[in-house]
Amino acid sequence: MSRIPEVNLVPDPPFQSLKGLEEETKLLRTAFGCFPTGVVAVSGVANDEPVCLIASSFVAVSIDPALVAFCVQWSSHTWDILKVLPRLGISVLGYQHNESVRRLASRAEDKFEQLNLSISPEGAVFIDGATAWLDCTLENVLPAGDHGIVLLRINALTTRPMEEPLVFHGSAFRNLESKPADG
Repeated sequence: MSRIPEVNLVPDPPFQSLKGLEEETKLLRTAFGCFPTGVVAVSGVANDEPVCLIASSFVAVSIDPALVAFCVQWSSHTWDILKVLPRLGISVLGYQHNESVRRLASRAEDKFEQLNLSISPEGAVFIDGATAWLDCTLENVLPAGDHGIVLLRINALTTRPMEEPLVFHGSAFRNLESKPADG
């Protein structure tokens, strides 16, 4: 008995080959945007100032050893600053960061204005209201096309599971909404 269904669905809209497609970047961004992700601030202190980048490619990697990862563009000037720091703070952003996340992602000098920060003795920076804080050190960076996969080792953490997360989906920052269960 075959496990292949008798009816094969036709993709709607149809598949588009990326080979030779002029709109490849736009099409890929649209496809990648169909997957909702959490949003993190990767932060540290450089030259006595907090520095951060925003990543929506964050993922848990391993329990033993405790590892997480995110992807960063090779062209990121902020990553050039962060990658040499002894400690990095990961703040898993919450719904209350919906208004400030774009400013945090910008090159604005006042990006941390109106935000409460905590700075570890080793220089990891954490943003108040996050659902989790992870104190990390750089473990490795793996090449992956026009990005690097940054592997971080977690040294210490604290969580606030009662905080609602911020989600990135369809090129927009969104809040989760609870729906009543059908009964």
